[in-house]
Amino acid sequence: MGVYYLSDEERKEVLRGLLPRSRELGVTEELRGWNWFQPPLEPPFAVRPAMHEVANRYCPTARDLYLRRVCKVRVQPNSAMVAGSYLHGIAAAAILEAKRLIYSMGVARHREIIASLTAPPAAGSPGHQDVEDGLSGLSADDRAQLEGRAQVLREFQCMRVAARIEDVLARHPYIGEDSLVALAIPVVTEQRLDGSLLGLSRNLSSDALTFSEPMICDIKFGERRDFHRLSTTGYALVMESIHEYPVNIGCLVYVRFKGDRVFVERDFHVIDDELRQWFVEERDEKTRLIEEEIDPGVAGECPPHCSYAEHCKGTK
Repeated sequence: MGVYYLSDEERKEVLRGLLPRSRELGVTEELRGWNWFQPPLEPPFAVRPAMHEVANRYCPTARDLYLRRVCKVRVQPNSAMVAGSYLHGIAAAAILEAKRLIYSMGVARHREIIASLTAPPAAGSPGHQDVEDGLSGLSADDRAQLEGRAQVLREFQCMRVAARIEDVLARHPYIGEDSLVALAIPVVTEQRLDGSLLGLSRNLSSDALTFSEPMICDIKFGERRDFHRLSTTGYALVMESIHEYPVNIGCLVYVRFKGDRVFVERDFHVIDDELRQWFVEERDEKTRLIEEEIDPGVAGECPPHCSYAEHCKGTK
């Protein structure tokens, strides 16, 4: 899990602070995802946006959404988007590789599993696939920096997972493969979700879901923003609509790099009524924008490096 592992202090914060507080606060029943069929969660329009289209507030007026969904403008992702997507893939691949090794080799070959995880990846192996097409638009300097960060992140992920496997094996001498995966790597990455009951895309994918207490995790490689909590809130509502059990906690994992070191900062939060109402309002406003083809106008202050800037300024 690497970036998803909690320190002892963070675990105490969740178990002794956040969880009891989430249970005390409670959530208004009408804002639970399983009430998707009635207001305020009932979808107001037929259009089904992706999660990032609802939760993204980088453009103050959401004109990027208007250009993409109404005007059908297609743009190349900017360097920040390319880097974020690539690093997300690296983080997920390390988890998948660890699970694959455990299931394919078995507990008896745990030394080989640890050695494989901590060894430099061979060309073409999981987490080190050919990414020429995805990175072709980057400058040589940007590409070199991104590949260096990817290597640092992979090593960080794999070392943390290897240590967790060793810890679980040391405490459970008769453990089997499936139990080892469940205890050492209790997370599903890129969890596929159908958000159609809540008026969202049928093809959603959350960064990670942990099972000890249902908690939605979302990795960010940029600056911290308050609206990032909309994504964890949206995924929590979708999980509730599908499985009909409460999801009360979100965790935004901010990953930063300094040389060959990884720094991780976590934003734990209760997915309360306020966040749920905010998400519903964003969904309703943006689906209306698309359905009724409403041009929200050019923002007074555009976000830096916006991929739609050229098209937006030319269509005032």
